[in-house]
Amino acid sequence: MQKPIIFFIGKPGSGKGTQANLLAQATGWPVVGSSGGLREIIASGGTAAHKLKETMDAGHLVPYWVVSYVYLKTLFNIPEDGTVIFDGTSRTKPEAEVVAESIKWIERPFFIFHLTVPDEEVHARIALRRDKEGRADDHPDAVQNRLKAYYDSTDAAIDHLRRQGLLTEIDGHRPVEVIAAEVRGILGLQ
Repeated sequence: MQKPIIFFIGKPGSGKGTQANLLAQATGWPVVGSSGGLREIIASGGTAAHKLKETMDAGHLVPYWVVSYVYLKTLFNIPEDGTVIFDGTSRTKPEAEVVAESIKWIERPFFIFHLTVPDEEVHARIALRRDKEGRADDHPDAVQNRLKAYYDSTDAAIDHLRRQGLLTEIDGHRPVEVIAAEVRGILGLQ
């Protein structure tokens, strides 16, 4: 049986990265985040590097076609007997459409986990992360931009995936270990 391809989506600070990393620790499956692929493009110093950095540091969404490029490049390179955990893919409706169409086309099992948390929790979590990691996109103004982008764009992506019956909803406002155990249970990894 093929290993499922996993997606974690939700608001900034919803725990996508944390849950992706915990699942990776439990399974050995690699984690790929859109931001990681975008940061590789920035580090390359190529044509889009400056614009990508500027956009991401301000907390704005990168055009869907750039994120789709990073996603598809990864998807098409997954070995037949391998898998990957996508952290934060499908932030806009066009990205969600690409994910839904591509994952069905390659005929692989998959799970799209939607972590839900209230906005107040997002602000509290990101403030803690900002103090620890100092990320530019965790500045309060950038967080507000990221939440606005979520409501302007990602809500539509999530609604698109939900209407197709592709989402597994997870209450992300609980202890990290409880959420991780629920995810493993859904995947039959207990």
